[in-house]
Amino acid sequence: MRTKLLLIVGLMLIMANPVIAKTFQEHNSLMDHGDGHMMDMDGGMIMGNNTEKLPGGCDKISESKEITVHAGHKYAEKFPGRMFAFDKQEYHFKPCTKLTVNFINDDEIRHQWMMHGLPKYLYPKGMFHLELTGPGKISGTLILPAADKTYLVHCDIAQHMEKGMKSQLIVGKGSGTLPSIPGISAYVIQDDYSDSIPALPTVAEKALMDKKAETDKKLGAQQNDSVISGVMIIGLVIGVLLALFLTKKFKGKTVSESVSYSFDVFSRVMVFLIKEIKTLIALILSKSKKLPEK
Repeated sequence: MRTKLLLIVGLMLIMANPVIAKTFQEHNSLMDHGDGHMMDMDGGMIMGNNTEKLPGGCDKISESKEITVHAGHKYAEKFPGRMFAFDKQEYHFKPCTKLTVNFINDDEIRHQWMMHGLPKYLYPKGMFHLELTGPGKISGTLILPAADKTYLVHCDIAQHMEKGMKSQLIVGKGSGTLPSIPGISAYVIQDDYSDSIPALPTVAEKALMDKKAETDKKLGAQQNDSVISGVMIIGLVIGVLLALFLTKKFKGKTVSESVSYSFDVFSRVMVFLIKEIKTLIALILSKSKKLPEK
């Protein structure tokens, strides 16, 4: 009995495991793989971490700044049609700023805070990258270049950027506004649902449609009346003629004689119809026969 209970409890724990929410995790103990690349076994990763090396044109660090960035589905609610977003879509800093980014993932899935366009001699592959799988926090540092420029910051997971998880980081005066930044600039490919919305008729078109419908209704009623009237007249004429014929034929006869006569007439009519149908079928078959080949 005890063994059975243990098995049942074990199965329940196994079945419940996929639905247990992940706990928030601080990613502080990462393994350093060199060139600013650090990661752990729990889905935390930093690429391009730089706390000391100055970019070209920077004689010294102009100032030290620290920001906290949240990523998740709930931050996209204010942007209709978007699925994911950062809590902020634009950042401003002085050139040569030493910037520490505290990246917090509020979702149960993987998100990134990836900055492109950095000098490759200092940042491998030209980017600074923070990543978390599930709820947690990870922190990384970079030193911004000296030139005025607008940098793209986004999540590189498939469709996350397209669904709203992107922002822009402006160094100095920047180099313009990037497209498709939620709440900042217009989308390059704007969502369009016009094909699924039926076009409403204009006032003039609606008036013509109503007039046509009313005319069709009147014509239909007139046609129905004429058809009914014609059928009724024909039926009345046939009924009167049949009544006169039957009255004359059944005059002075008993009920049984009348029934017998009716059946006799009915059988003659049926024989006549069957004979005519057979003749018609024979005629059709004779015309469909092929002539013999010479």
